[in-house]
This record gives sequence, C-alpha cells and structure tokens, in this order.
Amino acid sequence: MAYINAAFRSSHVNEAYFFANNEYVLMNYAPGTANDKVLFGPHLIATGFSSLKGTAFAEPGIDCAFGSHHKDQAFIFSKNLCAQINYAPHSANDRIIKGPMTITAMFPFFKGTVFENGVDAAFESTKDYEAYLFKDNQYALINYDYDSHLISTRLINRGFPSLKNTIFESGIDAAFALHKTDEAYLFKGDYYARINFAPGTTNDYITGGIKKILPYWPTLCSVFPRKNSG
Repeated sequence: MAYINAAFRSSHVNEAYFFANNEYVLMNYAPGTANDKVLFGPHLIATGFSSLKGTAFAEPGIDCAFGSHHKDQAFIFSKNLCAQINYAPHSANDRIIKGPMTITAMFPFFKGTVFENGVDAAFESTKDYEAYLFKDNQYALINYDYDSHLISTRLINRGFPSLKNTIFESGIDAAFALHKTDEAYLFKGDYYARINFAPGTTNDYITGGIKKILPYWPTLCSVFPRKNSG
C-alpha cells in the first residue's frame, strides 16, 4: 500500500500533482476546505507524462518533486536520479529539459551528503529559485537556478522549530508549496500539516495542528493509499 510519495504544485492556482509509486493524480487541493477534487487520474505516470516513459520516473516512480519558479517546470527524483521537466499542465506536451542524471550531476554540491542517494520530500520557497529538500531528519535549502548552489543544511527540528517533537522532525514523506505565500503542506503516512515556513527566519508555525488526512481531504483519501506495485 502506497501513501503519497511525492507532490508538486502546478502553475494553475490550487492545483497539484500527487504521486504514489508508478501512478499519479492531478487535484484541486482546495486549501482550507474539504472540497478537494480529482481533475485527472489516477493514471500511470508513463501514460500521463509520455516523456517519462521508459525512465525510472515511470517505473518504479517518482519519490520526490518540487515545482520551479520557471513556469510549468518541476524537478523530479527517483532514488539517486533526477530530472528537470516541463510538465505542460492540461496537455500532452510534457518534455524533459535536463536529465535523467544522478542527483550529484544535477546538483554537484550534494556530493558526499545524505542527499546524493535520494531525497524524501521537497517544496519550493517563495524566494525566487530557492527550494527546501528533505532527507531523513535533515533538510537543505538550495538555489536551483542556472548557477545552482547550496545555501545551508540543518536538522529539521533546528530549522523548523514548529516541527520539533512532531512526527515530521524525523522525516517527511512528501510536501508541496501552496499558491499562498510562505505556506506548504507536509505529509507523512496518513497525517498532514499545513505550515507557514517563514523563509529566512525560524518563525515558522503550523496552522490547525497535525491531522489525519481523512476527513480533511475526502477525495484524496478515496485515491490514497494505492495498491500499485511501482
């Protein structure tokens, strides 16, 4: 049974892609309400993203992703591989921009770190071309633009005090940035939290507490967990 392995925000407001092993759905996530709805899927990744057919991102699947400030683009990860894609929302014109390649080929500054063999979760910051990437109990803040570089690495509970003594301080399964400034959803198993991540500070806070995905995401719970194999 697969809960949410990865997610990323679409360039279309209140839409996001959710992945579990070799399948995905496109959803309107209806922030702050229980009106989420599936717009497309569940479908095999290879069916919905033809450019990924025959790659590790289709089988076994995507295990981390984050949206880019470059319109309609995202970075996707599968074990130690990654790629930069144009996901061409609401069309069949997706394409790979860069990759597939190893994480350290895409981001050389990860060589010798826990991130070189895989990333658990990620979301883009509201600061241009910055993103948070999570692995086990650590995270890295990076700039992913053409001159990509590592900004910092820290323990989750040190960089995000609101996550201290929660299930998220030891790791995050999936995440995505909302279309609302400085906010993201975090997922772990069948729990989620909505966080204001307060970039550049340690003033982050959780809105509404840590909750079971059901009943706050009723449509999402009709899709996940998946019984696919990947």
